[in-house]
Amino acid sequence: MSDSLQTCYKYLDQTGRSFATVIHTLDGELRNAVCIYYLVLRALDTVEDDMTLSLETKVPMLHNFHTYLYQADWRFPESKYKDHVVLQDFPTISREFRNLAEVYQKVIAEICREMGMGMAEFLEMKVESLLDFDKYCQLASGLLVIGLSRLFSASGLEEASIGEDIRLSNSVGLFYQKTNIIRDYLEDQLDGREFWPREVWSKYGKKLSDFAKPENIVPAVQCLNELVTNALQHVPDVLLYLSRLRNQRVFHFNAILQVMSMATLAAFYNNQQVFKGVVKIRKGQTATLMMDATNMQVVRAVMYQYANEIYQKIPLTDPSARRTKDMVSTIQKQSLSSGLLVSRYSFFPTYLSRAVLLAALSWLYLSTIKAQT
Repeated sequence: MSDSLQTCYKYLDQTGRSFATVIHTLDGELRNAVCIYYLVLRALDTVEDDMTLSLETKVPMLHNFHTYLYQADWRFPESKYKDHVVLQDFPTISREFRNLAEVYQKVIAEICREMGMGMAEFLEMKVESLLDFDKYCQLASGLLVIGLSRLFSASGLEEASIGEDIRLSNSVGLFYQKTNIIRDYLEDQLDGREFWPREVWSKYGKKLSDFAKPENIVPAVQCLNELVTNALQHVPDVLLYLSRLRNQRVFHFNAILQVMSMATLAAFYNNQQVFKGVVKIRKGQTATLMMDATNMQVVRAVMYQYANEIYQKIPLTDPSARRTKDMVSTIQKQSLSSGLLVSRYSFFPTYLSRAVLLAALSWLYLSTIKAQT
């Protein structure tokens, strides 16, 4: 591994959060391609997120970001936003991008172009309707998963149809992004940004920022529950997408992200703490999910389990109660569609590589160290 590629993996570990660990579970050239893909989009996202930059600076950068991949010396040292290192040392990332096979470069550059154009459009737009909500989530993560699917197919590890089914990949990305947007309510409020759709939250209050006030906690939680229900509509597509994957490591990479999203939604549902602090699933729970999600049987069991947890918490008086119950029922039926449900606690994974086990244990160790410092 070249010095510059080693540096890229260092940046991945610094900025990648949950993505970094699962990327390490992939093999060879696909792992390198996904690593660079993530860092390129992280750099693009850092430009969008940096609220200290003027629109006059941001918009041209977002429009042209895909061209910087081919400019050996382009960097942006002015950003002080978190993860700014990927902009300050972008030449290292772009060098490794140009070292990738052309088939990977084409996918990454095209997704970067589409995402940059869409981000620029939303800089001066608010998320008003549920259609806006889906459109923004498509730009933020739908395109990410579409690109990943194309990389999987380009590697030869998955069939061409995986990369060609844009609707399915987009729905998987929407599930992941909607979970993140629900989670980031307080962080986005502090940054002066709002991504919860007005069409939903305006039914429960006059201002989205008011949901953090104790006297508004009941309507705030009702709004939260409606958004969780909206995100759950994508779970059947998630299960269908995962069922089509054939390569074990590609499957595991995707399954980890999706079962963690489902577990997180179950933790969010009807939970007042979302408006008081960051709600996260426990470190041990995360490590267990990473090691368990190795095949479709276990994934179905996990989805069924967390759907049932949500069902048990549905308040009778919640305005979305009927829709939530219907959505949970749909997920449970789809989880049972292949026959009897296997208990995830009595099922020994058919595959658990040393790399996967080490990745899970390393994540748990590093998370514990960070929490203590």
